[in-house]
Amino acid sequence: MKFQIEREVLLGPLSIVTSVVERRQTLPILANVFLRLEGKRLTLVGTDLEVEISIEAQVLSGEDGECTATARKLLDICRALPETATIDFSGEGDKAKMRSGRSRFTLQALPPKDFPRLEAGKWEERITIPRKELKALLDRTSFSMAQQDVRYFLNGVLLELEGSTITTVATDGHRLARSRTSLKSPAGGQRQVIVPRKAVAELGRFLGEGAEDMTMELNNNHIRLERPGATLISKLIDGKFPDYKAVMAQVLNQKMVVDRQQFHEVLTRTAVLTNEKYRGIRIELSKGSLRVSAHNPEHEEAIDEIAVEYNGTDVEIGFNVTYLMDALKALTSDQIEAELQDANTGCMLHDPDNDDTLYLIMPMRL
Repeated sequence: MKFQIEREVLLGPLSIVTSVVERRQTLPILANVFLRLEGKRLTLVGTDLEVEISIEAQVLSGEDGECTATARKLLDICRALPETATIDFSGEGDKAKMRSGRSRFTLQALPPKDFPRLEAGKWEERITIPRKELKALLDRTSFSMAQQDVRYFLNGVLLELEGSTITTVATDGHRLARSRTSLKSPAGGQRQVIVPRKAVAELGRFLGEGAEDMTMELNNNHIRLERPGATLISKLIDGKFPDYKAVMAQVLNQKMVVDRQQFHEVLTRTAVLTNEKYRGIRIELSKGSLRVSAHNPEHEEAIDEIAVEYNGTDVEIGFNVTYLMDALKALTSDQIEAELQDANTGCMLHDPDNDDTLYLIMPMRL
């Protein structure tokens, strides 16, 4: 195969495809990117056998064919070339060659017929959703995923289809994030799937900043997302996600309304003197006032206070300050509402006028 392409046209798709390629692979060919040219359409594919991304790019000219090349070296070369560069690429046998201006590069190539592709089978569910809405759902919840938890079903994001609603949920057992939005047309039926952490991270890059509609397809084992010129396929986590609706049904009778920015700034200042391992802060809530304090093993102390809208009984409760700050950063309204009860129940954070996005943070003993 041979083709000529502008460096800027190749760099974006190559960056996204290479991101899925693991640095350490059991199969040497998984360190490569697969390239196929048909007419002026170049398709690039990267995979780690769990997630597969394919993206198309337009070449200036070329001869149809297939090739593989080491993904990260190819990307590093493209990044190092001038922005206005034009790249001549050719792949034949066990070599892939690149030429741009006076620069020449020869890379090792492996047979394209050996490049593995994910076999997803038949799709059972198909919906359409704007790219920006799906990205927003993931951005508002994915930070609450567990990391390498033995409860493997927590190491991902729950994606739930129910009627005309799509919901994403993530939890690490100490906090829970839920966000939902409406679909233009109802899904076929209720379905829950768990998208693994690696795929969620890749989706953040794959979805980008576009606003156009994209297609999502599901079956019991895989998810497929397609936007014009690009496709992502991922295996799903085989497990049962906790009953998040029961967890969020706690009775929380005390309600506080606070300026989100002020609350975040108070937490940021107090967090400086928290225990670096446990990150615990104490919140003392009384009529019209919120007091935040922190201590650490060096016997240092931070105390701060802000005015809030609160008329309930006095409450004293401990939290991981990072969990509170993450939730406040993800919310977008100027004012936020916090629902709580006592030192043994969680705190629910959301927009006072909209409960589509909720954050439940469990207390910690100080």
